[in-house]
Amino acid sequence: MTVTHLPKKVLFALSLLLALNLQTKAQTPADDPQLGIIPAPASITKNSGVFVFSQLTQVKADNPKDKTISFLRDFLLNNRHFNNKFGKYNSKIKSTKGTTLVLTSIGADKLPKEGYKLTITPHRITIIGKGAGLFYGMQTFMQLFPVATSGTEKLPCVVIEDAPRFGYRGMMLDVSRHFFTVPQVKQVIELLAAYKINNFHWHLVDGQGWRIEIKKYPKLTQVGGYRDQTMFGTNRDWPDSLTYGGYYTQDDIRDVVKFAADRFINIVPEIEMPAHCEAALRAYPELKCEQPADSKTNARSYNNLFCPTEETFTFLENVLTEVMALFPGKYIHVGGDEANKQPWKESAFVQNLIKEKDLKDENGVQSYFIQRMEKFINSKGRSIIGWDEILEGGLAPNATVMSWTGEEGGIAAARQKHNVIMTPQTTGNYFDHYQSGSPQEPVSFGRYATLDETYNYDPVSKELTPEEQQYIIGTQGNLWTEYVPTMAKLQYQIMPRLFALSEVAWSLPANKDYSNFADVRLAKHFARLDAKGYNYRVPTPMPVIDTMVFGQRFTWAPKSVVPGAKIYYTLNGRDPLDTDLEYNGNPITFAIPANEKREFKTRVITPSGRRSIATRVLMYNRGLMPAVNYTANKPGLGYKLFKNKFTSPDQLDYVTVKDSAITDQLSAEQFKKDNPNFGAVYNGYINIPADGAYSFSQASYTDTQVFIDGQKITEAEPALPLAKGYHTIRVKYIYNQPVLQPGAYRIRQTPLKVYITTPGGNKAEINPGNLFN
Repeated sequence: MTVTHLPKKVLFALSLLLALNLQTKAQTPADDPQLGIIPAPASITKNSGVFVFSQLTQVKADNPKDKTISFLRDFLLNNRHFNNKFGKYNSKIKSTKGTTLVLTSIGADKLPKEGYKLTITPHRITIIGKGAGLFYGMQTFMQLFPVATSGTEKLPCVVIEDAPRFGYRGMMLDVSRHFFTVPQVKQVIELLAAYKINNFHWHLVDGQGWRIEIKKYPKLTQVGGYRDQTMFGTNRDWPDSLTYGGYYTQDDIRDVVKFAADRFINIVPEIEMPAHCEAALRAYPELKCEQPADSKTNARSYNNLFCPTEETFTFLENVLTEVMALFPGKYIHVGGDEANKQPWKESAFVQNLIKEKDLKDENGVQSYFIQRMEKFINSKGRSIIGWDEILEGGLAPNATVMSWTGEEGGIAAARQKHNVIMTPQTTGNYFDHYQSGSPQEPVSFGRYATLDETYNYDPVSKELTPEEQQYIIGTQGNLWTEYVPTMAKLQYQIMPRLFALSEVAWSLPANKDYSNFADVRLAKHFARLDAKGYNYRVPTPMPVIDTMVFGQRFTWAPKSVVPGAKIYYTLNGRDPLDTDLEYNGNPITFAIPANEKREFKTRVITPSGRRSIATRVLMYNRGLMPAVNYTANKPGLGYKLFKNKFTSPDQLDYVTVKDSAITDQLSAEQFKKDNPNFGAVYNGYINIPADGAYSFSQASYTDTQVFIDGQKITEAEPALPLAKGYHTIRVKYIYNQPVLQPGAYRIRQTPLKVYITTPGGNKAEINPGNLFN
């Protein structure tokens, strides 16, 4: 956005929004230092000249029948329509005529593990690498070709030397909540290989479905592979009258394992224990703890947890024996997360086990459980991975920790000298999360993780010492599929965040540049997805989806990185369609009359018909709201507490006060211990330090209402132009103790949190030191 002819008296109100919306001049593909390659290589040296690739270019390799060479042959023939001649490479014979592409391991011993060197001169291309390194060099080489085909292709003369930052680069796909077929799984694996991801974490079993055939226990798939209802939270996407499910035969598994191995991807199977096992216990209920007659625990908790009996351990050892025969990789994932241990507390057997094994408590039982399974898996020459809850009660001796609840578990494990894979749900690594806060996003899980959040994550915590940092062996993205019933939704959720993950996992931090990644390099990769008919989330034409600005005059220049896409806009408050005004590339200027608002909405529509989220800018020509006359200078807010169950904060205006006092914190946590249901109203003043546009937000607009000088803050109009000084603030909050519903996980009502974003663009919870009564 650019702003012209602004009077000084309103310029203050735009400082925050200018920072959010300013359109900077982007690089063009011609001057892209990374040549459009994702993930960004470690080193690129550009030279003058071009290599003209055609059907006459000879391809020579150490072993023309090598799998990597077969992939290259397929790419040239079926993607580029080139029927090149392939032959054996002999380093002693120097080619003097025409152009040549050479793929060789000669010199690869000097490269880092999985590294490659790609050299392009006017007459010769050389890719040096061994195994995975040669494969990744080929993937980079293929990315240099344009999407559109022609009789010849000009490739830039360049030297690329490249190797990964992390040895473990992973993505997890959950096929328990929703089942995906073998061809669909292969499509995901092929995408991972194209972006140098080398581990596919296959979440094969969970409460909703057991997806892997186990010959010794056929009921695991016959019974546990199917369910009668498909509902998560309040979302239903399958008729209750139809059984939902499916599973992979052992031949299916072998087929997928080979497919992945051919692309240098290891598959990490996950067999959940001791919890998330409803599917297994539907098939073999004798493996759960016996529920006592006086139990106060719901049956679901018992159906979710293995009982640590010898029968259970024999069962799991038999299952894992078959699993390890199918998956040759080093790692077996044993889950270990979200175990509600109440059934163990009520179990006489488990309580006797605690005494017999001298365990501290039920966390000690989990540690005993995991360590016993680890010992068995280690005896077969394998190692376990577990979610960070396996730290509870003591970590198994040789375990690798996958840190998901945050970074804390990974940090703790690294300090104990255990290998760690960082995959926190708090840093953009959970691809089942919304990709923005817009209600237009398809239904997804929990919080939202934006593309830049995924891209900017660094798995190596600065809290660790250099020695401890060595235990961070990699990172991973996760796609849980509670809300992913189709392949189109799967593709939408992972792309383009998968591209960002690949760069986090592969590229050195010094080579990362989000503007270059998002505004330049993604263009070619979106075009490739379109050519394959894949779905993806189309980036919006404005950098902020929903915002509010104050002033008299605004100039906007929306843009799209998707090749051939068109931008449409409206001025009437409706979301744009392809029947609305088309943006022609010239900036649009708005002059706003005094005390009036104008709404500018935009949307990208790609050549394939895919649509972005519609963006909205509310422009308001309004002067400063004056400060109120307040001189008491008494810290804190007055509050009123109402002990009842409410469905809306509006109801708090019509009830009798039960308790009132002064609090120095805008928080309701102190009330939750003694009040399962309540409402609270806070009143007082907030000190605004300088003239400017201030934006307010809360953790939940359903449970919390905020009023500044009597004006309600809404998602549609979150900002106000405030003069320096005191302004009244009123906050209403309701809390109802959450009830766990079947099929729902990690449920916790949003706490009372109110944020303020200053004109400088800094967002933080309101400082209690600025609140008065």
